[in-house]
Amino acid sequence: MAAIKEKFEIPGKMRTWSLALIAIGLLLTIIGFITKGLSSEEHERAVFWGTLLYNSLYFMMICNACMFFICATTLAMGGWDATFRRVPEAISTLVPIFGTIAGLLMIFIVLSDKGYIYQWLDSKEVAHSKMIQGKSGFLNKPFFIIWTLLTIGLWSVLGARMRRLSAETDNGQLSYEQGKSFVWRNTVTAAMFIVWFALTTGSVTPWFWMMSIDAEWYSTMYSWYTFASTFVAGMSLITLWVIYLKNKGYLELTNQEHLHDLGKFVFAFSIFWTYLWFAQYMLIWYANIPEETIYFKHRVEGAYRGIFFFNLIVNFVCPILILMKRSVKRNYTLMTFMAVLIVFGHWIDFYQMVMGSISEQHVTLLSSGWLDFGVAALFIGLMILIVGRSLASRPLVAKYHPFLKESIIHHT
Repeated sequence: MAAIKEKFEIPGKMRTWSLALIAIGLLLTIIGFITKGLSSEEHERAVFWGTLLYNSLYFMMICNACMFFICATTLAMGGWDATFRRVPEAISTLVPIFGTIAGLLMIFIVLSDKGYIYQWLDSKEVAHSKMIQGKSGFLNKPFFIIWTLLTIGLWSVLGARMRRLSAETDNGQLSYEQGKSFVWRNTVTAAMFIVWFALTTGSVTPWFWMMSIDAEWYSTMYSWYTFASTFVAGMSLITLWVIYLKNKGYLELTNQEHLHDLGKFVFAFSIFWTYLWFAQYMLIWYANIPEETIYFKHRVEGAYRGIFFFNLIVNFVCPILILMKRSVKRNYTLMTFMAVLIVFGHWIDFYQMVMGSISEQHVTLLSSGWLDFGVAALFIGLMILIVGRSLASRPLVAKYHPFLKESIIHHT
């Protein structure tokens, strides 16, 4: 263990790139606020706030998916990830930060009492729609705000507790009793996180945050679809950081066996996402109920047709054709390419989920893409900066973790 590089040193180029992305992102966001956010046209204002909304939700939820991965493997008593566990832990430190941004943004949108984003805030729309009136028991400001605060708050608190427990393995060798206590407390906290994750990401939260933009439309598969999108992107994000650290000479105990399993997760959940994509679309198309097909009509036949099917090509066709082979999942270059492609692909997915409802007739990514990519650059820059600092603040390998040996000898 003495030869292992335990501490990550942030390279100068990483700091420079992160600060440059943050600066560019802030500049373009400010320009967007001046030109669109303060515009006299309702559509332009909706485009600005909608762009901030889908970016903040996407990046928050893929970072939270990394903590879900930790908790899921903890409950499964899986130790194969122990050698690189600090990577998803570092990514999950962004949840309180991105969550604060997303939470404040959504609360502002709701309290501004404008129907630019959420249809159920428009009194005229509500007055003419019995369906929206029937949902008023939960589509109301107090319920939305309270649920949003609880969701992000408990994600942050439980995630922080999992990271604090992990830090205990840096202090010294654990005795048998200490090891039992460590595993038990990890299991209990992970179970609490998984239950809350199921009630939020796997259930009602995507309905509030995104599906209620089209308040008359509904899909019982929407939350699972959102989960699949964010989880596969989160696994791709972990893969990117693991490969980056390996290329820099860190994570010596992490090898191709671990990368192979990360690749299997990315491949499997790309297929799972596609299953949900097809099932949701096919069932709604086959039933042909007006209040259900309204969501897909302008996405399949209108301005978003190209984006809609490009989304399928990037997030399904490419993974199934490229990641099918065992050798690809052990190839650093191809895995990096696929991880970047999938993170980008599901960013596009979130774009069409939100902006396809806010701006039905105009694909804003083509007309004002500088704002979309500018806001994304801001979040990516913050991610690089904060994850890098988090990795540098603690040993990269939890060398006294009870399952570390299992991870070292892991073989697929």
